Amino acid sequence: MPAALYALTIAAYAIGTTEFVSVGLLPIIARDFSISLPLAGLVVSVYALGVTFGAPILTALTGRIARKPLLLGLMVLFIAGNLLAALSPSYGLLLAGRVLSAFAHGVFFSVGSTIAAGLVPENRRASAIALMFMGLTVAIVTGVPLGTHIGQILDWRATFWAVALLGAVAFAGIWALLPRDLAKAPPASLMDQVRVLGSGRLLLVFAMTALGYGGTFVTFTYLSPILETITGFSPQGVSLVLVLYGAAIAAGNLAGGRIADRSPARALTGLFLAQALVLVLFTFTAASAVPALVTLAALGFLQFANVPGLQLYVVQLAKEHRPGAVDTASALNIAAFNLGIAIGAWLGGVIVAAPTLGLAATPWIGAIMVTGALVLTAWSAMLDSRAQRPALGCA
Repeated sequence: MPAALYALTIAAYAIGTTEFVSVGLLPIIARDFSISLPLAGLVVSVYALGVTFGAPILTALTGRIARKPLLLGLMVLFIAGNLLAALSPSYGLLLAGRVLSAFAHGVFFSVGSTIAAGLVPENRRASAIALMFMGLTVAIVTGVPLGTHIGQILDWRATFWAVALLGAVAFAGIWALLPRDLAKAPPASLMDQVRVLGSGRLLLVFAMTALGYGGTFVTFTYLSPILETITGFSPQGVSLVLVLYGAAIAAGNLAGGRIADRSPARALTGLFLAQALVLVLFTFTAASAVPALVTLAALGFLQFANVPGLQLYVVQLAKEHRPGAVDTASALNIAAFNLGIAIGAWLGGVIVAAPTLGLAATPWIGAIMVTGALVLTAWSAMLDSRAQRPALGCA
């Protein structure tokens, strides 16, 4: 793989740490600001919504900027957002800092995905995207548990200081490793961007992304309190469980890239089915330490195994249905990932606050969301087959 891909991976590591470390910090933030756990969950939801709306809009506005200066500017914004979070005297300013970081996140991954796919031969594009997203998974393996531990030992603000430092390292990596002459697609016209949302095929994949990826976050957002109150782990034990979970995510991300290279829709069908079943299983295994760990390893594997396939699938369909706005379609799919996170985190908060449901109900309700993605994926695969039949007939 080209060195430029590793530069993207370094930046993705910093961004992934700030995105997911809040999951481990939720109980600490709730105590510090004297707020409820569902209200603290807005730290996850607001970040995701910042990516959802920031990704397509800012990607379109920055379409004419050269790729390397754009990525460097995004990392400056990312550092500023984390510094604001670290310095925030109120919960409102913490949320504002999260939104700033989210804006950088959205554009980075939408642009970075197309850069990664363009740096390698066509048959290795899903694997290249998987390598870039590997930064996210490695962040979950190391950055999230370490950041959670820092927050438990020192203070949650110290975690965001550390993340800002990671952003500075990522800035240096992009400056040193990315070439200046990175290819970029011609900026899409406003009409091309609007037409992306007018494509039924692309909207279908966006919905698959939101439901399939977001379904796990109904549970994942509140994984720390689940492990503490239901499974019975200590706060320090939760940090170790997050290491296991992150390692499973890393394995799933790499395997998902290889599985999806040939047929994304077929791969996604199997992955979503397995993901829904494991979420239902976690409903029953969460109360016992060993079964819970085994189930979480499987869930972590599946949580990111669908990411490369979903991103590759939307790029493939955009080239076929909206060739003038591939970057915009990629940005909207990044937005769909984060819309799913926002919906999942919000829904999880509603479930946790409901007297008749609570933390224990989050896995099986998340499974319902993933089942919706499974149905949409089967529908999309059927449409692909119908489109191929006339072409085969003509050949």
